[in-house]
Amino acid sequence: MFNSRSYKEAMEIYDSNYQSGIYSPAMLLKMAFIAEGIGDNERATLYLSKYYDLAPNPQAITKIKSLTGQSSLVGYEVSDGQRFVLFLTEYQDYIVGVLAFFLVLSIVTSWIMGRKSGKTQTFWPTILLLFLVFVANNFLNGPPTALVTSSPTFIVTKPTAGGELVDMVEPGHRVRIKSSKDIWYEVEWKDKSAYIKKEDVTRL
Repeated sequence: MFNSRSYKEAMEIYDSNYQSGIYSPAMLLKMAFIAEGIGDNERATLYLSKYYDLAPNPQAITKIKSLTGQSSLVGYEVSDGQRFVLFLTEYQDYIVGVLAFFLVLSIVTSWIMGRKSGKTQTFWPTILLLFLVFVANNFLNGPPTALVTSSPTFIVTKPTAGGELVDMVEPGHRVRIKSSKDIWYEVEWKDKSAYIKKEDVTRL
């Protein structure tokens, strides 16, 4: 549908998949293209920011700056450690599959060796693999992030209306969420802890 320029129909399918948590970098780029085409720069920015989570690159940042009218953006810096986590997250299913295979192999090998030798076998490799499968399946996720979508958005030092103003920003910036407190998110802003109202951001 996208290739035949049936963008509206394609977007309906893409959006349904996106809401179900099924998306790829290519799909997000197509969604951003369609959203920009209908003048919905906010949604286009959202999709590009999500795309950046999966495939960090300078071109995405340049486009987001163009869509939001921002000359500089905060929250798009990616360290080597974060790139490694993104890599592990992208291949999570394969990692879990490989670990599960070795887990089964370890159990079968221990059982066969135990029958042949008649001695008590050590099960620490199996236990270690079981632990790794559990961790990879449940905790191998990137840090939760959110996109600033309200104009203007106030970032403050405390989760109250009386908190000292840290920054006032426009849509397009990203924050890393550290915790949730009532109507506030505790976020990382320029390497420091701060607070932002949940209504001013969209979770990625």
